[in-house]
Amino acid sequence: MSSKDPAADARADGSAAVKPLVLVIEDDPAICRFLRVSLASSGYQVFECEKGAEGVIHAATRQPDLVILDLGLPDIDGLEVLRKIREWSKTPVIVLSARGKEADKVAALDSGADDYLTKPFGVGELIARMRVALRHASGAAEKGEPIFEVRHLRVDLARRVVEVRNAPVHLSPIEYRLLTLLIQNAGKVLTHRQILKEVWGPGASQETHYLRVYMGHLRHKIEEDPARPQILLTEPGVGYRLASD
Repeated sequence: MSSKDPAADARADGSAAVKPLVLVIEDDPAICRFLRVSLASSGYQVFECEKGAEGVIHAATRQPDLVILDLGLPDIDGLEVLRKIREWSKTPVIVLSARGKEADKVAALDSGADDYLTKPFGVGELIARMRVALRHASGAAEKGEPIFEVRHLRVDLARRVVEVRNAPVHLSPIEYRLLTLLIQNAGKVLTHRQILKEVWGPGASQETHYLRVYMGHLRHKIEEDPARPQILLTEPGVGYRLASD
């Protein structure tokens, strides 16, 4: 007999166990229905809750493969939910929110979100970003391949060799640190502050001109057309994303 809990069914049924479990923390019934139908038809198991405090508990007890999080929840702000989850979990979190300002996106990403979509959103784009987030989480868990390839770029992380169309490319130490940070987070948006902190140190978190200059250098060495980058992508007002395919 099937229980009323789809997550429990997914864990108990061997045929369904391969389906990723998605926890949706959202208080809008119409969006919940839309996500439930859309994600189920795309091969995901879905569990929903409408309050942030419940969401934190379910994230801990159900161990979802991915969390979809609204920021405007009835009890606590979604950013607080995100921070609580990030205290103990690296589960991918995609924020869906009506808050569309750059500052809101930066705040969510700096708090640990893997991606951010503004309502209204297209289900095709959401599922594509979910696939990227799940792939990135899987790669991080496996601690990856020493070779990274995308389009015409190939990086041998073990040998610290960068090639563009099979020709070696010389990078400065900072350029290489910047590139490898983006590779380690391929497909994920990194904010200016996150990149500056990791590459230049905590004291440089406001020095965005450093990042602009070195990103320009990298694009001239890697991109076929630096003015129209296909690998080192800009998220306007937020940060950068390295294309994952």
